[in-house]
Amino acid sequence: MSNFLFLFRGGDARRLEQSPEEMQAHMQKWGAWMGGLKEAGKLVDGLPLSKEGKVVQERGELVTDGPFAEGAEVVGGYLIVTADDLDGAVEISKQCPIFEHDGNVEVREIMSMNM
Repeated sequence: MSNFLFLFRGGDARRLEQSPEEMQAHMQKWGAWMGGLKEAGKLVDGLPLSKEGKVVQERGELVTDGPFAEGAEVVGGYLIVTADDLDGAVEISKQCPIFEHDGNVEVREIMSMNM
């Protein structure tokens, strides 16, 4: 088993069009999906990310407000899941509620640094 990072991008424009009731129903889907992953022993960690942040560049000499990516590319949150391999992690990601809002999930294996 390996750990995989799911980076959630996009979906904000569609989410902002929702009524409070629709937003609550959508968040319940996230809770159910993540709860199912936890019950199956697949969820390691995960949280939404603040929209505010800083971008640090040039060895710390340049610090700017950010992120400045296009709305569809802003990382809104993450999960860490366990799966047998990349294909298994991709299968887990296919049930993510972000797809209802035209968002996407980037799936990346977390490598060991062997320190």
